[in-house]
Amino acid sequence: MMLKTPSEIDIVRATATKINEVDFENLAFGNTFTDHMLVCDFREGQWQKPIIKPYEPFLIDPSAKVFHYGQAIFEGMKAYKDENDDVWLFRPDENLHRFNKSAKRMAMPEVPEDIFIGGLNAILDMERNWVKKGLGNTLYIRPFMIAIGSGVIAQPSTQYRFMIILSPARSYYSGEVKVIIAEHFSRAANGGIGAAKAAGNYSAQFYPQKLAQEKGFQQIIWTDDATHTKLEEAGTMNVFFRINDTLYTAPTSERILDGVTRKSLIDLAKREGIKVEVRSVLVEELVNAAKDGSLKEIFGAGTAAVVNPIVGFQYKDVYYELPKLENSFALDLKDKLTKIQYKLAEDTFGWTVKV
Repeated sequence: MMLKTPSEIDIVRATATKINEVDFENLAFGNTFTDHMLVCDFREGQWQKPIIKPYEPFLIDPSAKVFHYGQAIFEGMKAYKDENDDVWLFRPDENLHRFNKSAKRMAMPEVPEDIFIGGLNAILDMERNWVKKGLGNTLYIRPFMIAIGSGVIAQPSTQYRFMIILSPARSYYSGEVKVIIAEHFSRAANGGIGAAKAAGNYSAQFYPQKLAQEKGFQQIIWTDDATHTKLEEAGTMNVFFRINDTLYTAPTSERILDGVTRKSLIDLAKREGIKVEVRSVLVEELVNAAKDGSLKEIFGAGTAAVVNPIVGFQYKDVYYELPKLENSFALDLKDKLTKIQYKLAEDTFGWTVKV
């Protein structure tokens, strides 16, 4: 796709930059933000003129519906800089499509392409110095929308604010990741909003994750809400299982997010001749594979972490350590994907888009 900047967009530039105050070698994920943000309001049934302005707090009515009824959605994306100082996005059309699916499910207005993609192109062009070269350096992009209409009556808002903020980032997770398989808590349920990137999906995970961390685990592998027998996601990521030399991952559904990294890894694996099966994987199947040695790898996949290998899992108070492999599918696929993103390998899929 081609990135186009909307012809009508107001720009108010910051009087000074914060970039010289940032230690780009020691970044805590999501804590540092660039000089500007994009803001576009929806009022009286239509989108208003977007504005790019200095990053700053803003006032909002205490009765805004985002506080009371949780109308809030977001996306996660990244920008990459190649060796020629060009800035690239990875499959931004997929993020726009998913954002608007989330908006529809949450009874919020869809954001037009010229505002989402065009506005993103405009702000990235202004902030391109914040995108640093080198593998592992990225500019994390957070588009989001909240209900800003006032009133505590339980009905959808009539006013919304779409924003894009940018955060320089390095790796999201560090160290070994051990997970525990959920036996009681669920991430989402059929008929619910699990397939939407709605803010409430993530806050509902915090308590079960806290309990897992108190037991020494970094994340949870979520199971289905009805039977707790089907493996679905790992923390905030899609999850893959390698049994012998086949990769398995759950199909997307009302409960499982349609991850951009997930679908990219599936296509990459198939290109590399790796057998991939998209189907429900049972807890019993995973435990048996761990016992007989056929379980080789588990890894999470998402925008922030890209690929996050898991070293072991616990189920019903029994911990299963995974083998350390020289021919890791997870690490090989991560290497191939990131080289495409940083333009260090040919993009045979047409996924990368120049800013």
